[in-house]
Amino acid sequence: MSDSIGDGGDCTEHRTAVTEAEVEALVRGICFKTGPPRTLGVEVEWLVHELRRPQLPVTPERLEAAYAALRAVPLKSPLTIEPGGQLELSSPPATSLMECIETVSADLDTVRAVLAEDDLGLVGFGHDPWHAPRRFLREPRYDAMEACLDRTGPAGRHMMCTSASVQVCVDAGHEEPGPLGHERRWQLAHLLGAVLVAAFANSPLIGEQPTGWLSTRQLLWTEIGAGRAGAPPPDGEPRSAWARHVLDAPVMCIRGDGSPWEVPENLTFREWTRSRTPRPPTRADLDYHLTTLFPPVRPRGHLELRMIDAQPGEDGWIVPLAVAAALFDDPEAAESAHRVVKPLAERALNLPAPHNPLWTDAARHGLADPELREAAVACFTVALEALPRLGATRAVMDAVAAYLDRYVAQGRCPADDLLDRLRDTDRRAHGRKDIRT
Repeated sequence: MSDSIGDGGDCTEHRTAVTEAEVEALVRGICFKTGPPRTLGVEVEWLVHELRRPQLPVTPERLEAAYAALRAVPLKSPLTIEPGGQLELSSPPATSLMECIETVSADLDTVRAVLAEDDLGLVGFGHDPWHAPRRFLREPRYDAMEACLDRTGPAGRHMMCTSASVQVCVDAGHEEPGPLGHERRWQLAHLLGAVLVAAFANSPLIGEQPTGWLSTRQLLWTEIGAGRAGAPPPDGEPRSAWARHVLDAPVMCIRGDGSPWEVPENLTFREWTRSRTPRPPTRADLDYHLTTLFPPVRPRGHLELRMIDAQPGEDGWIVPLAVAAALFDDPEAAESAHRVVKPLAERALNLPAPHNPLWTDAARHGLADPELREAAVACFTVALEALPRLGATRAVMDAVAAYLDRYVAQGRCPADDLLDRLRDTDRRAHGRKDIRT
């Protein structure tokens, strides 16, 4: 959500008005850059809490001081701050899985050391289990985003301020058909995505109370609406389908020199190119519009997998990264994964993700769903077989194997651990009350 693209400065191309046909051509050209998969990336978002008592709120002044200190230390991964004060590290494109892991791990070590000086720490939850949404950043972009998302209810503020994720970025794939072809990878992402939601669900609580969903974060994305946070129809050619989706998606805001920015209601980008009011849209407006769309799989030249909740532990983010890299970039694993998840398409009812029954069941039930559990076990097993071919270390393979044994094979996910701890706390509290009475 911290994506930001400038207004193009004095670049004539970016200040020139664009037509509907030009928008479609631009989107088709920039959002799927095909070629052999060679690079990998990860964006890790974290909640920033009190180091020893994360239930306590952190004041904006402490966050600002900590982030000022972080800006003074060298990092290889760009560091950005989310609207609610969450911290995100975005790896540079890596040429191997281990390069990606080593770069981000080193940067996280540095970040943790700086934060610890102020008794702050990084916490991995898909949604903050304790604290209510609270804006940290006050910028025209986020003022406009809040005003826009408020129209669909409170989900937008939760997503802006109290959510965190592990976003894996893989190349779009070959132009040609096959296991690594861009059309196959697009299909795989939208079916395997539901399996990843279920396997890594880690957001069952809001305000310390169960929501009835194992990935409340995914539920909230669904509630934001299909135009803003949905995928295009699953049966179209990817470039054409995404270009139509971009044109028909609602415009979040029309930027101006001052503040606040205009937040139109029910204006699609297609309609804006036709009406050309309150001013004609430019290439810079298109670039910005693309950053305001949050589908579970976002094409940005590469594919950004946005459906994975932030994970517990200092290195929990490595497991979804390794699994996704293996299943997308190893040809044999990609073919096997496609065969495993293809039958799940029937449950999607040809409806776009995440607004279909498959994704709903994944977010609500996780791997307690027998079919999703079976698919996850098969996919994790395939990933483990592929990881040596990607040069993964024994430590990485052991982490994936341990996750398979502890969670996937048991039909569990990290959200189940949170719910178990909550039930244990409730039992102890009731026990003490019984003793007193």
